[in-house]
Amino acid sequence: MPRVKRGTKKRMRRTKVLKLAKGYWGARSHNYRTAKEAVERALLYSYRDRRTRKRDFRRLWIIRIKAAAENNGLSYSRFMHGLRKLNIELDRKILAELAVNSPQTFFRIVQKVKQARV
Repeated sequence: MPRVKRGTKKRMRRTKVLKLAKGYWGARSHNYRTAKEAVERALLYSYRDRRTRKRDFRRLWIIRIKAAAENNGLSYSRFMHGLRKLNIELDRKILAELAVNSPQTFFRIVQKVKQARV
């Protein structure tokens, strides 16, 4: 079996890790071993938190919709049930945006839901 000298491959791999660790504090951005540990941990956290972010935003949208619906005299669950009953297919992101930035439009939607219950 021929002998393999890994000079360029090794350097490329290390350079890639150190480039990812750029801006880290202290030895984490200079020493390969500590940089590698820090980068691996950071990549794990970023993978995990991309999913957590989706959860957090959904919670925020629900809180905003709930507050706006209750200001207009309707609970969150009754409001969402009414939307489904009327086949109004607005997702929570859009409803939260309407609740914050254009309360008049949100008020009209709530009124339609209230009328549908009667």
